[in-house]
Amino acid sequence: MPGLRPRGRREKKKAGGFGQSRRRYCSFCKEKVEEVDYKNYTTLRRMMSDKGKIRSRRITGTCRRHQVQVGTAIKRAREMALLPHVSG
Repeated sequence: MPGLRPRGRREKKKAGGFGQSRRRYCSFCKEKVEEVDYKNYTTLRRMMSDKGKIRSRRITGTCRRHQVQVGTAIKRAREMALLPHVSG
């Protein structure tokens, strides 16, 4: 049968096609930020969803080192009542 392909083989997706996005770079590394500050709530607000959840590295594009610092800073800012625990 000419229209069937063997099982187990998959075609690779072409880069730059529909649904493909460019790689995101860490905004903190770009600005040469050594430590993420919990008092900078405007920056931390961008790292949270509209429901108050911390966004993942895959979404924000931050590196592992800064993502850990962002999580800690958001939790500290919530404790100091600079950011809400839940929004909505």
